[in-house]
Amino acid sequence: MAPEKAAARKASPRDRLLDAAGRLSYRDGVSVGIEALCRAAGVSKRSMYQLFDSKDAMLAASLERRVPWYDAQLTHPDPDSATPRERIMYVFERLVAASVDADYHGCPYLAVLVELKDPGHPASVVARGMKEALVARLRADAEQGGARDPGLLARQLLLVFDGASARAGAGVERLDDGLVTTTVSALLDAAGLRPAPAA
Repeated sequence: MAPEKAAARKASPRDRLLDAAGRLSYRDGVSVGIEALCRAAGVSKRSMYQLFDSKDAMLAASLERRVPWYDAQLTHPDPDSATPRERIMYVFERLVAASVDADYHGCPYLAVLVELKDPGHPASVVARGMKEALVARLRADAEQGGARDPGLLARQLLLVFDGASARAGAGVERLDDGLVTTTVSALLDAAGLRPAPAA
């Protein structure tokens, strides 16, 4: 048995189900069937229902479990010494870097919100919370950077983030041509955000 398969087998059934739900729902959408999820996790349907009340609950738990990793991907490696502008730009630089991966299908949280269309669905609640956290982070950096209207700027930035990730995820736009970072930089300038210090 390959080492990665052996490691996967050592994971708990709950972890295997959450991994499978995260992987398959990101690749195939939230309508992926319970049979496919259980098969990919190597867990019986009976065991799944002992661990989760429903597929919806399992999907929500999978998204919640991914939040710390996702958040870490968008956090500047040295947030204390980086300027607010550098912290904001880093979010979009990471988006551009992720978008060129062959397995990139856009922001997983946006995809859930678009697919489900039900604000009360447990997975929608998690996804909306993640988006609210991102806009709050952008707003805090905008405030610290001296933006004239931090709330408006944060909303504009999230619109660029979600639009760019959706278009790249759908394969209709490449993000590595500088358009995203140029657009964000123009928004920051127009909002009066202080420029990064000269190197």
